[in-house]
Amino acid sequence: MNPAQKALWFIESHLASELSLDEIAGVAGISRFHMVRAFAAATGLSVMRYVRARRLSEAARALAAGAPNILELALEADYGSHEAFTRAFRDHFGITPEAVRSLARLDNLRLQEPIQMDSTATDNLQKPRFETCKPLLIAGLGERYSHENGAGIPGQWQRFNQSVANVPGRIGKVAYGVCCNGDDAGNFDYIAGVEVADFSDLPREFSRVRIPEQRYAVFAHRDHISSIRRTINAIWNHWLPASGLKAADAANFERYDESFDPLTGNGGLEIWVPVRE
Repeated sequence: MNPAQKALWFIESHLASELSLDEIAGVAGISRFHMVRAFAAATGLSVMRYVRARRLSEAARALAAGAPNILELALEADYGSHEAFTRAFRDHFGITPEAVRSLARLDNLRLQEPIQMDSTATDNLQKPRFETCKPLLIAGLGERYSHENGAGIPGQWQRFNQSVANVPGRIGKVAYGVCCNGDDAGNFDYIAGVEVADFSDLPREFSRVRIPEQRYAVFAHRDHISSIRRTINAIWNHWLPASGLKAADAANFERYDESFDPLTGNGGLEIWVPVRE
């Protein structure tokens, strides 16, 4: 079983128990940093948001079946009060627990079903090379995402390609898609940018990130850009656990050289994953 599968098994087996990201990562035998990225790469969801959605969905089933005690459901779903549970339930489904119980139906709710994964479904991942990346200064357009709304990244690149000529002090013709400042909830900053000599003359509309010297495993993604998630999933859930290496808590990034065509999405790219012994 890969890390995401182990996490899914543990979550579903302990849904009514207290769950923490540290505990889930420990069962999978990896760090919190690795767990957040591996789970998102495999499912498109953050770990604890999946836990929350599963618990609320099971509570909704119980309510539609006529469960009389909402506080008891709240406590089972790891909410400390009726009020906290009602607020989370309404934010998630757009309807109160009492209304679901009164309607006794679920067809108007978007329930989170258990995710089942095929352990044999892995990508044809090429063997990586290893490089120590020199320090980089990257400037570009930055956005904050969760792993659930990362579909906005292609549009971000389109906006950046229209404004890249306004980035002062650009070095070379390589573009970088940098993931950084991630948190345990699965939120992260993504900067579509280029290397620059310094940040002193950078206009305010551009974001900036410093990437320190770091050892990376470098993977080639030769297929169309739209299939990049399959490669990322294979890296975090198959290659890295079997490699004997650990994920370093540092920025990971995509590197697009002149062979990549931003108009068609063809030409390939490299995925740089920070690693340590």
